[in-house]
Amino acid sequence: MAILILGLVLFLGTHAFTMLRRPRADLIGRLGENRYKGAYTILSLLGFALMIYGFGLYRAEGMIPVWDPPVWTRHLALTLTLFAFISLAAMGPRPSHIQAAVKHPMLLAIKIWATAHLLANGDLGSILLFGGFLAWAVAARISLKRRADEPARKLPKPAPAGWTRDIVAVVAGTAVWFLFARFLHPILIGVAAWPGQG
Repeated sequence: MAILILGLVLFLGTHAFTMLRRPRADLIGRLGENRYKGAYTILSLLGFALMIYGFGLYRAEGMIPVWDPPVWTRHLALTLTLFAFISLAAMGPRPSHIQAAVKHPMLLAIKIWATAHLLANGDLGSILLFGGFLAWAVAARISLKRRADEPARKLPKPAPAGWTRDIVAVVAGTAVWFLFARFLHPILIGVAAWPGQG
């Protein structure tokens, strides 16, 4: 559990630091942008690796139950993650109606993904992991909404005239969701997500 918590602190803490615009600017001024980006990348990757290793270790040592989610929450989680994948597929420099509507597709995808997994998992490690990501995504969205130092990068971008990019996002997001949920989730995560897999 300690390694999982350390990974979460490093990964989410590094990302949360970007919300503190003045301290971030001061640090970039002292280190230089390249060194700052290098340190940011190293700490993020280290935190991510520790988080994955720590969660796997926690599961192997025996998960700590907090509450027992009913079976239907697993089906709800599977359905919700479809929208997370579609939201991720709507990201990119070329806007779509989806991107214009949700403003920050990646943050929305993380919030949906984290909420879905919180609903379906009642153990302490999952609550810390997915709850941490949900809290960060909510805080990041609030920060972006209030941020005034980068007006040129602020969303929403105007929606295009046609719907091609939205159709591509829905089709691509659904296809990747199906492949991941049906085949890759049990291989990479070690947990069956698709109904009837066990």
